[in-house]
Amino acid sequence: MENSPLDAKKRYISWPVVALMDFVTVIGFDDLIYNFHNQGLAIVSTWVLMILLFVWPYEMMVGQLGGTFNEDGGGLASWVRATNGDLAGYIVAFFYWIAGLPYVVDVANSVVVSISWLVKGNGDLQSYMPTIAFALFTAVVFLVFIWFQHFFRNRSLEILSTLGGGAMFVMTILFVVMTVAALMHGRHIATQPFNARAFIPKIDGHFLSTFGLLIFAINGAELAAPYVKEMKDGKRDFPKAMMMLLLMTIFLTVFGSFSLAVFFNAHHLPYDLKMNGSYYAFQALGKEFGIGDTLMYIFAVSQALYMFAQLAVILDASTRIFLSDVAMKYLPKSLGKLNSDGLPINGYWLTTGIVSLVLFLSNWLPSINDMFNWLLNINGIVSPFVTSFVFFAFMRIRQKSKEFHSDYVFIKNDVLAWLVGAWCFVITIVFSLLGVRPTDATPGTALYDKELALNIIIPVIFIALSALLPYMAWVERNHLKKTSRASYPFAILTFIVGAYLVIKGHYSADVWSGVIAWGIIVVATLAVYFLFFNIFRKSFKKA
Repeated sequence: MENSPLDAKKRYISWPVVALMDFVTVIGFDDLIYNFHNQGLAIVSTWVLMILLFVWPYEMMVGQLGGTFNEDGGGLASWVRATNGDLAGYIVAFFYWIAGLPYVVDVANSVVVSISWLVKGNGDLQSYMPTIAFALFTAVVFLVFIWFQHFFRNRSLEILSTLGGGAMFVMTILFVVMTVAALMHGRHIATQPFNARAFIPKIDGHFLSTFGLLIFAINGAELAAPYVKEMKDGKRDFPKAMMMLLLMTIFLTVFGSFSLAVFFNAHHLPYDLKMNGSYYAFQALGKEFGIGDTLMYIFAVSQALYMFAQLAVILDASTRIFLSDVAMKYLPKSLGKLNSDGLPINGYWLTTGIVSLVLFLSNWLPSINDMFNWLLNINGIVSPFVTSFVFFAFMRIRQKSKEFHSDYVFIKNDVLAWLVGAWCFVITIVFSLLGVRPTDATPGTALYDKELALNIIIPVIFIALSALLPYMAWVERNHLKKTSRASYPFAILTFIVGAYLVIKGHYSADVWSGVIAWGIIVVATLAVYFLFFNIFRKSFKKA
């Protein structure tokens, strides 16, 4: 079909901008820090294997899927829906949206940390801020961002992605180049012994539990899929964006991780490296060249822009995926409501509510650093699980390759392509399950038990929510919305009181007792809701 004359005036997004938009969700300097902390210098070898066996096929599969379904705006949800029906599309859309929320919290946390470094010159938040204040500050950052998103409308995506993604990539290149320059001028490598053995990973329970976070660090390529429709020739250009993304990822992971070993002893790393390691790195680099904390402050500004860009893309794209292409019979009509700027405002507010819940639960942990690490690590559970649906969708289109056409085809042979997709599918599921084991706590300690309990509780709550929204849609269809809303305050109060008592008491029993305690709170909340729901329904009928 020929293009409409109106298309000539349409403002398109170029494929390099799409690549940068995707880059801010896929990999950043902090991702290098997190995984360097988990595996030490061996992470360089792990990255090489991951790029060859996972990252490359993953991003090329996304390229083919985006080219195949270039007319759909729902991304991953639309891919699964097209191959497996409405219900499957809803399930994937829900879990894709919900899986991004712990990371949204973590990103907002990182903004608070960057502000601390800009204002205080350090990241020692615990010395002047209680955990509850940290959680509240994070919530404020998130609300400010929603206002920002509303004020700048959809232009914020391009602005922030270009600035944030570009700034972070430049800072990473700068770090690598300046590290090489430092070595050439006699800089001593902090990691000792620095030999071939240091690059060989120690395969144990801890090592296997960290792979979920590795997958989390490089996934998110499919978040750019809803913007294929905004490209002039999505079928041709979207795979180009994925190739550019792959090259950026290779450079960042391999050379960036190697450079970190120059300034940090991989065998003896600071406990707060995940939260403050990026700033320590640029602080050390600045001192190496005699410019003090200048580079650290430049990075702090870049980090704040980058994190806001992540908030923009994750919040917008995941909400679009959730609301644009799922069968609305599974969702309340009010959830899909758009404001005057075309933004799904009620979807944003629902996201805010769940983010607040995750922040509230994280206060169960004793310190800000523990909160930060747990919020980061839980992404290693939920994120790989959702990414597995990318490979499921790819396997389905290769089963029916004649039905699903794309200008770009990853691996010409359908059988071989299906096997590669199956390989990626299996390892994401396996590493998602292995990620339940806490990586930053010692087994047998109260902290370990609390983190393990939360690693079980949060996914269970998410699964429960997946059933709640269809229930709300049923309430809406049966004209019981007034009854349902009248029951909310009693249920919310029950949950807050119960959760507060558990958190305030610093519950330190074994993990399963912790899971049971939180389970009782959830069951009690539901019981109170349904009790008042039935009472009000009878009252409203009489009225």
